[in-house]
Formats: sequence, C-alpha cells, structure tokens
Amino acid sequence: MKPLHRAPAWRPYVLVNMAMTADGKTATANRVVSSFGSPADEENLYRLRSTVDAVMNGARTADLNAITMGPGVEKWRGLRKRRGLAEFNLRIIVSGSGTIDPDAAVFRDRRSPLIILTREGVTPARMKKLRSVADEVLSAGTDELDLAAALRWLRTKWKVKRLLCEGGGSLNDAMFRAGLVDEVNLTICPVISGGSGAATISDGQGFQDLASACQLKLVASKTKQGDLFLRYEVML
Repeated sequence: MKPLHRAPAWRPYVLVNMAMTADGKTATANRVVSSFGSPADEENLYRLRSTVDAVMNGARTADLNAITMGPGVEKWRGLRKRRGLAEFNLRIIVSGSGTIDPDAAVFRDRRSPLIILTREGVTPARMKKLRSVADEVLSAGTDELDLAAALRWLRTKWKVKRLLCEGGGSLNDAMFRAGLVDEVNLTICPVISGGSGAATISDGQGFQDLASACQLKLVASKTKQGDLFLRYEVML
C-alpha cells in the first residue's frame, strides 16, 4: 500500500489501524471484548502489517490481549520478504509509566526484537523489569513520553521507515496530539456496544477545540463481510 504523502525524513511514516463498533467503541464497557471485526478485518490487519517495518501497541493493549504483534502466517511473512522487509516485524510497546505484565503473550514470542518506549524518571525497579523482557528500552521525555524523540530514534537506530500503531486509545491520542500520524485506517463493525466509559480509538487528553483537532481526508472506502473499511489521510 502506497503512502498517501511523504513523511518528514526524520521519522517513520505512521499508520493507525483500529476497528470499532458503529457507535465508536473499541471494546465493551468491561473491556472483555476488544475485537468486533469479521475475518475480513483480521485479513486487513495482517495486510497492513505486511507493509511496515514495525508494529506499535500501548502497554495495556499488549497486557490485556493474547497478541504477539507479529506478521501472522507464512502467506504474510512471504509477502513481507518479497517486499524487501524482514520476515518478522519489529515490535514496540509504549508504557509511559513503565508498567507492564511480564507474563503477557507478546513477551513469550522472541522471533523478532521487542522494544519498550518509556519516559525518564521511571523507578529503577520498573526499569529492571522492562529490561528483563525487552531487547532494548528507550527513555525519552520527563513529564510524559516524548514520542517525537522516540520516533526519531526508531528511524535512526532501527531504520524504521513505516510504523503501524494499533492503539489503544491513549497512545493514539498522544500520537495525534503530537502530529505524528500520517494515515488512519478504520474498520466500522455492524454492532452497537454502548457504555459511557468504553474505550474509543482516541481517549486520553484529547484536543481542546475543533480548530486544533486532527483533520482527516477520506481517500478510500469499501465494504466486506458486513464491515466498512475506511482509509483517511491526515491533513498535516
């Protein structure tokens, strides 16, 4: 999939991919169910992963789901190799607080490097735990994780040219507010979940007014197996 525009040379081209209910939720109110999509949505997820150097999740997304953040079956790994990419993508977990579940499924899969991004000032005990499960840990920023600095480092140190962010909502929000997203892929699933506290694709601090909000341009849409797939360009 071709990029919609050229990202700044100092950072990767960043795609966000999320599936949500028709009422905008990415999980049920109790956060037990976090996947509403059809097999076509799963196919779309791996198709997008097959185009990137790295996949990034927030720590709670990695903790609460039995995921490995990997490229999937041989079909997709072969496609990656034909595109000149590593068979297994780099995996990145973001934890501003430095808290992770070391027993999460993602840490049991060591077929590709796993990087943790956190902020400076994380306690030595938490940092020790992060280093025990990651191939490398980067600390950037004081009050909150400096995502721009982290992406610059990923581009320089790990040669990440394309980065796929899969949430959750707090990480997406921080990425949008920092102006670091180039493209948004949304799957709208035909179900109403409800719940005033249920997660959405962008939670956290948010923008203070519509004038400063992240503006999108719809560039493609299709339906398959009842799901609506939308591709947006972020108007930088």
